[in-house]
Amino acid sequence: MRHRHFLRLFSAGAIVLSVLAGPALANPVVVFDLKSGQILQQQDAFKRWYPASLSKLMTAYVTFRAIAAGEVQLDSPIKVTKHSAAEPPSKMGFKPGSVMRLDNALKMMLVKSANDIAMAVGENVGGSQAAFAERMNAEAARLGMNGTHFVNPNGLYSPDQYTTARDLSILVMAIRREFPQYAPWFSIEGLAVGKKAIPNYNLLIGRYPGADGMKTGFVCSSGFNMIGSATRNGRTLVAVVLGEKSAVSRAQAAARLLDQGFDTPDAGSTTITTLAPYGDTVSPNDMHDEICKKRKREEQSEAPPAAAKDGSKSPYREKLDHVPTLVAVGLGGATGPAPKAMLDDGEQQYADVPIPSWRPDMPVPAGAGPTMAGSAAQGDQPVKAAN
Repeated sequence: MRHRHFLRLFSAGAIVLSVLAGPALANPVVVFDLKSGQILQQQDAFKRWYPASLSKLMTAYVTFRAIAAGEVQLDSPIKVTKHSAAEPPSKMGFKPGSVMRLDNALKMMLVKSANDIAMAVGENVGGSQAAFAERMNAEAARLGMNGTHFVNPNGLYSPDQYTTARDLSILVMAIRREFPQYAPWFSIEGLAVGKKAIPNYNLLIGRYPGADGMKTGFVCSSGFNMIGSATRNGRTLVAVVLGEKSAVSRAQAAARLLDQGFDTPDAGSTTITTLAPYGDTVSPNDMHDEICKKRKREEQSEAPPAAAKDGSKSPYREKLDHVPTLVAVGLGGATGPAPKAMLDDGEQQYADVPIPSWRPDMPVPAGAGPTMAGSAAQGDQPVKAAN
């Protein structure tokens, strides 16, 4: 009896440990089966990491919950505030006062990874950035994301915005299980904004067989993060990859992990929710100097890369081998009710009052809250004019 119990324990852990027996991985990864939550591979799953634009998955989740609760509708107006319009790239660049449908805003946030739109969604759905961050943290706590904390809806760097690969896995399961109706939004190949085509930053979409989501993220301090999902023969696997060195290498890493996962028929019994914490769970990892200090500005970007000049081949450096299917988005068409968080007791919309900011030549007073890093790469591409 004791012998059989040992064999069961060994079998449950064998797949998880197999990643350590192969080539060494330099950063946190988790690969799991979406339906069962069973882990196929993992390393440093509880290591604290800056999420960058993977934060937008929680922004989407909070918004989906708000829709389900009747606080807002898909055709509700999302107004670009003065605060959201001032967010650094990646961004859509709409002027303050511009209004769009909520569903269009979410698609721009998820595909383009637009920081201004994510902030606008947060402010409109939550009433303010701070109020929306409180909701993000409340949902994280409810889901059991014990190593996660948010201060903004778009993932721009803050030392107080962090997560783990394990926590992100829990969030992915919640989104895909609770809101399957929105799954197609995570696999959009590109957006059409007027005459402009915007490709998805997730390089697996349209290139990796069966790819169907989810999101990418980048700030200097996080490196290149990615969550990629794919479905084959009715089986959906998810790979969480944090801290890669480029947009191409993270796509390659995710594809390799998914390939290994699909080649593994049984995942053992350890799941995302039963995996016990281990290792250093409180010291944040900061890749700023490694990623951005000595790199060219064009290498500090999530934008789809150009073909390699040295002739090296990677399917994730090449353009799609087909004409991408674009989803049209833009301003207007918001005929639904205003978000309840933007209405006062008399059902009147709050005025868009600019949020006070400190003079750049004066120090920020102690206790004024976390400040954004002043590095060149603040969001999903270098700080420059709105694209």
